[in-house]
Amino acid sequence: EVQLVESGGGLVQAGGSLRLSCVASGFTFDDYTIGWFRQAPGKERTGLSCISSSGVSSWHSDFIEGRFTISRDDVKNTAYLQMNSLKPEDTGVYVCAAARQFHGCGLETFYDYWGKGTQVTVSS
Repeated sequence: EVQLVESGGGLVQAGGSLRLSCVASGFTFDDYTIGWFRQAPGKERTGLSCISSSGVSSWHSDFIEGRFTISRDDVKNTAYLQMNSLKPEDTGVYVCAAARQFHGCGLETFYDYWGKGTQVTVSS
């Protein structure tokens, strides 16, 4: 059974940091690009960042302005999203997903597997 399980969300004050984890199972993790998306209240899900299967290439949305860093540990079948300088507008459900290709990885359409998400709330 394919699973992607996110953790590390919570309530944090503006300016604070969180590190999200995404643990994968049921597929060959190091064959897949991993992406992070955010579902803000009342808004469409948005691509934030993604990292290629090799870990060499990554992409970041302008929304995160260099505040977030994506990484992966293929030994642990885990991807991470380090989030610094958090803002209230970063509030939402953060979801990780896996895709076979890196090109276009900011778009939902290319992803095969999805997690259920972890809630991040940033207070002002």
